[in-house]
Amino acid sequence: MALAAIFVLAIIILLVTGLFFLRGVNGYLVETVQNKIDITAYFKADTVEGDILNVRQDLLAAAPEITSIEYVSREAALADFNERHKDNPTLARALSEVGDNPFLPALNIITTPTTGQYEKIAQILQQPQFSLFVQKVDFSQKKDTIETVFAITSNVNKFGIGAGILLVLVAILVVFNTIKLVVNASKEEIATQRIVGASSWFVRAPFIIEGALFGLIAFVICFTATFCFAYFLTGVSEIVMPGFSLFRYFITNIFVIILIQLGVGVGLGVVASFIVVRKYLKV
Repeated sequence: MALAAIFVLAIIILLVTGLFFLRGVNGYLVETVQNKIDITAYFKADTVEGDILNVRQDLLAAAPEITSIEYVSREAALADFNERHKDNPTLARALSEVGDNPFLPALNIITTPTTGQYEKIAQILQQPQFSLFVQKVDFSQKKDTIETVFAITSNVNKFGIGAGILLVLVAILVVFNTIKLVVNASKEEIATQRIVGASSWFVRAPFIIEGALFGLIAFVICFTATFCFAYFLTGVSEIVMPGFSLFRYFITNIFVIILIQLGVGVGLGVVASFIVVRKYLKV
């Protein structure tokens, strides 16, 4: 029964730890996708670089929620286009037929992840002091895409939270039933102690300590397993998700992970023992 209780607590701790890691992976993926979403303000071809940089500074002052704003000159836009389409002779031919550089200087703008913020920036850029230089803003063309991306990421977050809560509730029920089997094996001993006048806390204390020890042993097992898991799979995580390292995430959040695992293991062991023993105190 003791081994069964430790095993169940270890499974619950690993489940909660796995949800914590999934939260980190999900946050990284969501942030990566959202950072790919931007709007671009295109300036008139004859706008000088100084005016564009002034607009950039004024825009940052007017919209502090902007997280990134990158200036792209006409030359940089042309070089980037040539690099991306160097294997496409049709586009290269079309560009040479145009003759002059067809690209406009621009500001690529990334803001906090809500459609409303992008719309707010697009409206700011329509004000007279900006529209004097700005030829167009592509928010209207990207609006549907931005709304779709934010809706998907929001639903992913909600699903993750809901699934996590459901799994934890099921896990708690399993723990309580396992502890109940452990305590049930000693029900006659509890009845005898109560008959001879033992207090409720005198009877409860050994089971509460036992539950805490179960949780502590399960924590040690799970922390070791988590360390090995993060260390040996970090190479795979960096291949699948460049820029995200499982081991670095583990080290960065090591105290949170210890708190979660120790709290879940010892906490569930103690609380389950306390509640289950109460049933057998009525003699």
